[in-house]
Amino acid sequence: MDPLTGDVTVLREFRTTDLDDYLAIAGDDRVTTWMAFDSYDRAKAEQTLAGIVERSAQPDRPDYMLAVTRPDDDRVIGFARIAPSGAWAAKLGYAIGADHWGHGYATDAARVLLRFAFGPLERHRVTAAIGPENAASVAVVKRLGFTYEGQLRQHVFTNGAWRDSLLYSILRQEFTD
Repeated sequence: MDPLTGDVTVLREFRTTDLDDYLAIAGDDRVTTWMAFDSYDRAKAEQTLAGIVERSAQPDRPDYMLAVTRPDDDRVIGFARIAPSGAWAAKLGYAIGADHWGHGYATDAARVLLRFAFGPLERHRVTAAIGPENAASVAVVKRLGFTYEGQLRQHVFTNGAWRDSLLYSILRQEFTD
């Protein structure tokens, strides 16, 4: 798949050589406190990255887990995922390395994936499930036009406890690029 380009990000396929950059994000408690998984050690990051690369090579790939980079630098600063679910829906997720927060990268990467979901993937609806304390991520989806649908009780087990998620969605006709 060719890279997807936004205003301040480029989303490309992961490579196994991205391990150090991937671990710097997926192994950082500042980031994973907001995620549906605990911080990875190097072995877990290597295993997970190998799975991402393997899935991306499948002709009927189950998801698009892409590396977030900047147009002027190919180093991975985050990741973004769109996962088709059912015939017409998809789930959106994203994470940006803590050292890169506050520059609009998450909003731009999410916008790029919405273009992809509503364009080539022909989805009708995209959802995002976000931890209630993650105000920055809630702001991202609101900025992109998502609507709050409700709270998913004890939705994910992470960091040693069950956590609720806030469910947001956007429909194709609501997305303005």
